[in-house]
Amino acid sequence: MDGKLIYLMGPSGSGKDSLIEAVRERLRLLDCEVMRRVITRSAESVGEDALSVTPEEFDRRRRAGEFSLSWQANGLSYGIPAEMDQRLKTGRHVLVNGSRANLRQALEDYPTLLPVLLTVREEVLRERLLKRGRETLEQINARLARNALFHERRSISRPVFQLDNSGELAVAADHFVEWVKLNVVPDQI
Repeated sequence: MDGKLIYLMGPSGSGKDSLIEAVRERLRLLDCEVMRRVITRSAESVGEDALSVTPEEFDRRRRAGEFSLSWQANGLSYGIPAEMDQRLKTGRHVLVNGSRANLRQALEDYPTLLPVLLTVREEVLRERLLKRGRETLEQINARLARNALFHERRSISRPVFQLDNSGELAVAADHFVEWVKLNVVPDQI
């Protein structure tokens, strides 16, 4: 039986990378692994454990079929390596750091995908974005506006597990792992 694809998404600053790191080892015990993304962001960028490549290298890899999923967002290109499909076919479960904007395409490609939306109260999100210091106030306000718009316009026929990460990371991590146990490996309970 094929493994399950867990598609984690949420606004920049919601804590996706922190959540992934907090649950990585616990997921491994549930036969679920995290796929490392390929991103056209500089290696000096702080945050997720991703492979940074130039836009030209990313395009070469995309044309060569090296990605299971790929998309553009916020001026960057993102790709999930094609080895994800091999892992799913061998029954391994896979967690990817996805994109809300690419959810519809991901669902077309992977109809059994399990979508997870990491949410954060607006004031917490604003504070996190300001603290990280990567963007101007204008860019932060634009991100917050896009986030609000996503919640208003989201229209897919699939239930989306919404996980609030406004408080303690450990609480969100525990809720996420319990959800994985219930939805991906129910015999683990």
